[in-house]
Amino acid sequence: MPVVAVVRDSAVVYPLVNAAHVAAIGVLLGSIVTLDLRLMGLFRTHPVAHLAVPLTRMAVVGLLLAAPTGLLLFLTRPSAYLENPAFLAKLGILSLGLLNALVLRFNPGWLICLETGRLSWSVRAAALFSLLVWLAAVVAGRWIGFLQ
Repeated sequence: MPVVAVVRDSAVVYPLVNAAHVAAIGVLLGSIVTLDLRLMGLFRTHPVAHLAVPLTRMAVVGLLLAAPTGLLLFLTRPSAYLENPAFLAKLGILSLGLLNALVLRFNPGWLICLETGRLSWSVRAAALFSLLVWLAAVVAGRWIGFLQ
């Protein structure tokens, strides 16, 4: 694949793709952490209904930027990454984070929270789990380089 060869072989393109991946993760994590903390009871002066839509959209933007840049980085050395336990852990943790986000969106407590501002224990628990999972994904991502 020519694009992958350019990324792999360039002293400029690879660092730029890597930087774009890190920036995308920053957008994703910044949005998720802010929303999770609000769902856990912080920032009470800001209604969840006002924060949820823009923060969710920004998390999606971050994910849509992180996924292709991450794929490009992966494709530069797929066999090395597939043998790296931290990379495999990161994939599993990312799957948990995405699944948790989907479960939260279909949780009846989510709609009640958006309409009334009342935070159920299940929404708070999903937010805490989300916070822990996404932070674990960052740790696993950083760990990848130490195992190569």
